[in-house]
Amino acid sequence: MPVIVDIDVMLARRKMAVGELADRIGITPTNLAVLKNGRAKAVRFTTLDALCEALECQPGDILRWVP
Repeated sequence: MPVIVDIDVMLARRKMAVGELADRIGITPTNLAVLKNGRAKAVRFTTLDALCEALECQPGDILRWVP
């Protein structure tokens, strides 16, 4: 899969736990883990927006494409 999800990196930089992030963005920790581990087939823009707001970052800080 050429799109890499770097939520772990941002969580470490913000010293935030997965459960706390899940609470802040309004999804279950299980669904966040699916996204975080790169197993999600799609990401809603509302979820991406909530992630960026909670982590104070840009979408490119969370998602990157590797050829």
